[in-house]
Amino acid sequence: MDPSQADLKKTPLNAVHRQMGARMVPFGGWDMPVQYSGILDEHRAVRGSAGLFDISHMGEIELKGPSALAAVQSLVTSDASKLQVGQVQYAALCYDNGTFVDDLTVYKLADDHFMLTVNASNIEKDHAWIAERVKGRVEVRNISDETALLAVQGPRAPEILQKLTRGDLSQIRYYWFQRGKVLDVDAIISRTGYTGEDGFEIYLDPRHADTVWWRLMEVGKPYALLPTGLGARDTLRLEAKMALYGNDIDDTHTVLEADLGWIVKFEKGEFIGRAALQKQQAAGLSRKLVGFEMVGRGIARSHYKIVKDGQEIGEVTSGGPSPTLGRNIGLGYVAIAHAKTGTEIDILIRAEPVRTRIVPTPFYKRKR
Repeated sequence: MDPSQADLKKTPLNAVHRQMGARMVPFGGWDMPVQYSGILDEHRAVRGSAGLFDISHMGEIELKGPSALAAVQSLVTSDASKLQVGQVQYAALCYDNGTFVDDLTVYKLADDHFMLTVNASNIEKDHAWIAERVKGRVEVRNISDETALLAVQGPRAPEILQKLTRGDLSQIRYYWFQRGKVLDVDAIISRTGYTGEDGFEIYLDPRHADTVWWRLMEVGKPYALLPTGLGARDTLRLEAKMALYGNDIDDTHTVLEADLGWIVKFEKGEFIGRAALQKQQAAGLSRKLVGFEMVGRGIARSHYKIVKDGQEIGEVTSGGPSPTLGRNIGLGYVAIAHAKTGTEIDILIRAEPVRTRIVPTPFYKRKR
């Protein structure tokens, strides 16, 4: 192992990834697999059959007690009072100015018990932010070290996972979950995903992660399931226009600028960042996150400048080839005057302007 990797955190499946010959890279402070057989093969497997991901680096923070709902409501942009037990919401955790502390999912485990799934690089920051701001009778616990997380994504994911659980997966709707067993292991099985495909997440005790991983690989083999790394996860989520914290969303862009106004529920009442977001909504946006496809030859990468008639109007946040569409695509913030679909812009690649067009997103949408 590279000495520089010695301080990286490791998921419970680290040895499994190395045994499988994965190429490991540092990611958000973790030693993670970027690819196994290859990004293109893994991407196509998820779109056509299924892929298996280790996402145990993600964090889980639980809020439990009589004041748990009020605490969640004060912190996130979504309206958790609308959740039923067994339901999930996508939401943002905001600073006072409406920019991102993090994006996350909110799980309602019981009337007085919620779980927030947060980004790996933000676990300690989010836990401290939440713990310092909750009021009333609520216990806040970082349970990330007690939780392993696997994801099976792709059109064959339901058939594969169903072989290992007695629960009826067809009863789990999109953005819902159920408690059950995978093999004989207690688990939370949710149906959300970060790929644009159907699929499930399995929250379980880390001690059983390798057993469940190998059984999923075994039962998935006839369905052409492949182990899938961060490389394909990035190309898949980009095609589906799912934001990546640190690239497309951060503490310099607001939730409204990130084109995520649908997760902001002003009508629910006070939450951190509400006043700033209301003010911005009333005044109108000056910039917005848009999708684009390259017309000229070239691949847009994060931080490349976006120009119009020689004037800088924005910056690329994510970009790369789309294996599904066969085109080079990306996301970036542009001045609102140039954010309309169909607008032609240029991206500077090695100081040369390359013609680009703003297009509707998501770039890829699966047939349901």
